[in-house]
Amino acid sequence: MKEIETKIIDIDVDEIRRKLASLKAPKVKQENQINNIYDFSDKRLISSKGYARIRTIHDELTNSTVHYMTTKKLISQEKFKIMDEHETEIKDEAAAIGIFESLGLILIQSIKKYRESYKYKNTLIEIDINEKEFCPFPYIEIESPDEEQLEEVLTLLGYCLEDTNSKTLYEILKLKGLGKNL
Repeated sequence: MKEIETKIIDIDVDEIRRKLASLKAPKVKQENQINNIYDFSDKRLISSKGYARIRTIHDELTNSTVHYMTTKKLISQEKFKIMDEHETEIKDEAAAIGIFESLGLILIQSIKKYRESYKYKNTLIEIDINEKEFCPFPYIEIESPDEEQLEEVLTLLGYCLEDTNSKTLYEILKLKGLGKNL
């Protein structure tokens, strides 16, 4: 699957929520996540702008917990960030860890974050608030299968392309001299 996304950093969370409410964009997720990032000991996946992940989500809307196993690889960072993503829901987190470890992957980092997601047409607008030690500022990620729709959402939220960032969060943190970078 190809994922087109962009970020807007240092947002005013309440202002974004107000704008989404005025657009009548329904809240589709409200969750706490634990993102366990895996790579080889030489960090070759991260060095080539990819990673393997096991994500545990506690969904506050349904009071349920689910686990996902994912791999991502950066395809482009030109106008937007485009990732090649493969993800599946898993029933057994321990088995997923065993699969990654049997391939020679090791746990590199564990990141906790709160996420609220809203839907506008086929586009997701996700408010992310990470542990302050990892990322001290809130941001939104806008993910869409369509560049035109992504740009429409930017405009509706009061932003333009110049306000966006196609860098990975690790690159943004490094540029700001912040966070526990890999």
